[in-house]
Amino acid sequence: MSIETEPGTPAPAPPTSDKLDRGVLLTAGVVVLGAIMSILDITVVSVALKTFQSEFDATSAQVAWTMTAYTLALATVIPLTGWASDRFGTKRLYLLAVALFTIGSVLCATASSLELLVTYRVVQGLGGGMLMPLGMTILTRAAGPERVGRVMAIMGIPMLLGPIFGPILGGWLIDAASWHWIFLINLPIGVLAIGYASVVLPRDDVEPSETFDWLGMVLLSPGLAAFLYGVSSIPAAKEEHGTLWTAQVVAPAIIGALLIAAFVPWALNRRNLHPLVDLRLFGNRTMTVAVIAMALFAIAFFGSSLLFPLYFQSVRGEDALSSGVLLAPQGVGAMITMPIAGVLADRIGPGKIVMAGVAVCTIGMALFTQIGADTSYAYMLTALFVMGLGMGCTMMPMMSAALATLREHTIARGSTLMNIVQQVAASIGTAVFSVLLTNGIIDLDPSDETSFLTGMADAYADVFVVATVMVGLVLVPAFFLPRTKVEHVDPTVLVGH
Repeated sequence: MSIETEPGTPAPAPPTSDKLDRGVLLTAGVVVLGAIMSILDITVVSVALKTFQSEFDATSAQVAWTMTAYTLALATVIPLTGWASDRFGTKRLYLLAVALFTIGSVLCATASSLELLVTYRVVQGLGGGMLMPLGMTILTRAAGPERVGRVMAIMGIPMLLGPIFGPILGGWLIDAASWHWIFLINLPIGVLAIGYASVVLPRDDVEPSETFDWLGMVLLSPGLAAFLYGVSSIPAAKEEHGTLWTAQVVAPAIIGALLIAAFVPWALNRRNLHPLVDLRLFGNRTMTVAVIAMALFAIAFFGSSLLFPLYFQSVRGEDALSSGVLLAPQGVGAMITMPIAGVLADRIGPGKIVMAGVAVCTIGMALFTQIGADTSYAYMLTALFVMGLGMGCTMMPMMSAALATLREHTIARGSTLMNIVQQVAASIGTAVFSVLLTNGIIDLDPSDETSFLTGMADAYADVFVVATVMVGLVLVPAFFLPRTKVEHVDPTVLVGH
């Protein structure tokens, strides 16, 4: 089947070409720069929360808004990205996203109060929220469906390594300079990304035809923001009030869920020719299975990711910088398998690759169910390396399985849909594992240090049991992913035009 291209979009290489040509690699460099800024920023800022408390004389709940505001801005803008990229062109929108993120970063560095910092984090989030779905769209269009596995492997590098090396960079910048530099470091990267993208990305030549789904925006964007706010408030509510059922959690979560639920029939209504997020894409079986697998994996992976640095810091007494360094084997493992998995996913289909990756990841996670207060670092670093080997074969092949079935204008909508699911799943996972850990340590007596540390280690081991089961469950949808080369399909069949 031939692949049509939009004006101004580079034609993908012929299906017989296995190698990523120079143009695709240059485009990948643009996308990776933007992804690095967006993903690193989340983990770098998490290291600075205690610094913000002392700097602004604030409580932990107050400084948590520096994270929450960014997440809510992401949730608000991601649904708009698919329509906006079709309407204005991916290059223009990408340059705008990088510019917004860079300007927001500089403003954050100048913040003289916590209120200003939170406000500027919203500006950052509005730009950052567009970078990942836009990056996926740009890369998939440039490489073509036949090579989407390899370009998604490139995209996955910052996605998997950001949570590992973010704390290292953040801890070093705060120790060596000041908290302002965790934001200022984005200025040279942003300027470089804007200049690079201006030269490398082809000129947009779009012919806007789609109307904007105003009702969809009114329902979905605030719905996602409210739901994620309620979910992200769960750990604080549990810690402060001992229950999840507080007004701060329940009210926004219910309101958000109702708005999202109201969006579903509207998005599927035949009269709505161009919904804000195209749920009709779920008519594509491979897309549906890949999204389910990715959601389950995101809950388990992003949720359990917070456990590792917390264990090193609270049980073993490591600082943020040291705990970040100790997580490096996970990144090394992912770097080894990710490019191999990308090539194999394109050649033999993602199903076998993802199932193998999930199995290896489950084994690595299971090793952590046996940890104690004095478990050797060699054992834990080996377990992290095994997990990394598995992770390199999972999330990005899942995404490539879905995107490889799409064509042209549906690619932007597909990447938007997948980023929304991933963001929601990650927030749910973080809340679930935070609550499980809080329940495990809430009754411990800190007066007896030895028994306290032993009890904490046991609590972590128990939570890792849940994480192991959740990762293992990803095998179920992964079983239904294609085990042969993925064929892209006619989008008019999917969207019912």
